[in-house]
Amino acid sequence: MYMDYNKIRALLEKYWEADTSLEEEALLRRFFVTHRDALPEDLREAAPLFSYFQAESEKELPALPDDRILPLRRARPWQHWMKYAAMLLLLAGVGYSVQQFRQKQQQLDLSAWQQDTFTDPEKAYRETEKALELLARNLNKGTSQVEKLSYFNEATEKVKND
Repeated sequence: MYMDYNKIRALLEKYWEADTSLEEEALLRRFFVTHRDALPEDLREAAPLFSYFQAESEKELPALPDDRILPLRRARPWQHWMKYAAMLLLLAGVGYSVQQFRQKQQQLDLSAWQQDTFTDPEKAYRETEKALELLARNLNKGTSQVEKLSYFNEATEKVKND
């Protein structure tokens, strides 16, 4: 019986993680229905749940009288014309919006290329030079930080090897 409990515990673990098959769930229901009395404490928690599932699966549903079954109607496509019209309008609206967005993007791209920031080439050169100097300074700061990190890594390796 001890082995059965371990198998059931493993199946319960799979059940709580939603990994069990239908056959394994049926095995759990049958186990808890047949072993209601002498269960270990950790298995007693799940017993009412699986007993309920087993009882519900054995119930038979009452049959409906034949006159309560509604005849199936064949749907005609033209009966739902408003759905089709709404979908058509929606697609037309999305298409129009996409077209407008593309036109705006093209206009912005053209105007950005045609517009010059500086009229004086000497001034443009000086501003570019300033920007590159700033970039070089920031890169040098980063290089010094990387050198410190490299020194730290070397010291760490020495401590590990000793």
